[in-house]
Amino acid sequence: MRKHIKIAVTVLAGVALLGAGRLAEAQVAVKGETVYTMAGAPIKNGVVLLKDGKIEAVGANLQVPQNYKLYTAKVVTPGFVDAHTSVGLAGIYNIPADQQQLEKTAPVQPELRALDAYNPNEELIEWVRNHGVTTINTGHGPGALISGQTMTIKTSPEGFATLMDTTNMVVFTLGSEVSENFKSPGTSAKGMAILRSELQAAQIYAKKRDNGDTGKRPDLNLKMEYLKDVLAGKYKALITANKANDIMAALRLAKEFNLNMVLDGGAEAYLLIEEIKAAGVPVVLHPTMARSYGDNKNMSFETAAVLARAGVPVAIQSGFEQYVPRARVILFEAGVAVANGMTTDQALAAVTTTPAKIIGLDKRIGSLEKGKDADVVLFDGDPFEYTSHVCAVIINGSVVNEECK
Repeated sequence: MRKHIKIAVTVLAGVALLGAGRLAEAQVAVKGETVYTMAGAPIKNGVVLLKDGKIEAVGANLQVPQNYKLYTAKVVTPGFVDAHTSVGLAGIYNIPADQQQLEKTAPVQPELRALDAYNPNEELIEWVRNHGVTTINTGHGPGALISGQTMTIKTSPEGFATLMDTTNMVVFTLGSEVSENFKSPGTSAKGMAILRSELQAAQIYAKKRDNGDTGKRPDLNLKMEYLKDVLAGKYKALITANKANDIMAALRLAKEFNLNMVLDGGAEAYLLIEEIKAAGVPVVLHPTMARSYGDNKNMSFETAAVLARAGVPVAIQSGFEQYVPRARVILFEAGVAVANGMTTDQALAAVTTTPAKIIGLDKRIGSLEKGKDADVVLFDGDPFEYTSHVCAVIINGSVVNEECK
């Protein structure tokens, strides 16, 4: 039997039924025995008021105005934010027709836009949404020296109407996965040499494009334009590196070219805590339960906790899987991190506030605060217990799921 959360609706007398329905859709109240705002201590008997797609108020025992549709839950959290996924490019069926996350015709293609391959009707989007993920930074996956770009979008059924950023990051990869997909580079040293050459070429291109004499400027080059913008810090360099030597190479590359870097993967990051902290680099960690083979051979369930205790900003990602359904669920990955040393607050931060900051959208998402986007998740128990369920998901103030799953 399917479970449903309790719903109460109050409508002022004398208001037309049709108008009341529209008003209830725009005005929602959420009550939770515990509300994790992620902007302070958890609130007991908390209330979150949502109006016109934004958070109107948050507090304990707030009066629920009339005409607000009321939802109640054991636990309420902000909508989850997945800082790196391929959902929408990688499809649920694992067939060539729905796999758009990696173009293998060349190892360096920063000009590939996630927007051009994203399928808003992909079933995986609904899959992660029903598990509380309301925002995804999705796009080209690891496997090429530079595979393309990421975009940020809500998982709402409204699709492109909830697009937040068309280009957020440019995705780099260091490690053996590149040589598995391309004849060249065949080694890490060759891969680094190619990246340095491309970035140096982009530096030269940038100077020529800034020439005051327009007749001496080179023609627009899409690849160079995006690399130029990475060098200028307009786009972050999301660098996938899992082995310690590849992580160090990534840190050197970032220092050499002054890249605004985010470390992705980081299976052996626990070996380089001081180096990562000194570089001021946040980590979008591999899924806690990722399979330990290849460059992930020495991964640990405890890495998220180790990074958090050391003060390194860490987000937990869903990653990319080679098998159906292609994407993990960050709710479960964070739960396993809690079982391996992370506190509940740290794990919630790793799927809410920290990824929101990493992708540069923390003024809109990641916490339950007045004026922020009305993205809320309701649970019938502890979010990190496997026996608990997501019983409602609200995105931009609209209830997009109200069935316990």
